[in-house]
Amino acid sequence: MFGRIDHIGVAVADLESAIELHTETYGMPLVHRETIAEQGVEAVLLDVGESHVELLKPLSDDTPVGKFLAARGPGLHHVAYAVADVHAALERAREAGLRLIDETPRTGIRGTQVAFLHPKTAGGVLTELVEAH
Repeated sequence: MFGRIDHIGVAVADLESAIELHTETYGMPLVHRETIAEQGVEAVLLDVGESHVELLKPLSDDTPVGKFLAARGPGLHHVAYAVADVHAALERAREAGLRLIDETPRTGIRGTQVAFLHPKTAGGVLTELVEAH
C-alpha cells in the first residue's frame, strides 16, 4: 500500500526557532511554507533526501496540533506515507479494519490529497496517507 515515507510531521510551539534548527543546524533546505486553515496549522516543509520534515505550528490551542502540544509538548506528531491513490489506500485501510479519521481525502500542504488513520488501530502512530505527486 505505501510507496515511501513522504514526511514526518513535527509539532512545534515556536516555528521560527524550529526552522532555524532545521535549516541552520541540520542543513535542511526550506522548500515550502503555507497556512492550512482547514487543519488549523502553519506548515513548513524541509527537504531531507527524497522525503521531508513538516513543521506544524497550531493556529490556536483548540486545533488538533494545539491540543497535541498541550498534552504532549513539541515533538513527533505523525508519519506520512506516499501512496499512488489516496482513495484506494483509504478503501484498503477500511477493509483491513483500520479506524479512519478521514472518510474522504482532504487538501494538505501544496494542494496534495491526504487522509489520516487513527493511531489506535495504526500501531499507536498517527498515520497520514499522501497521494504521490
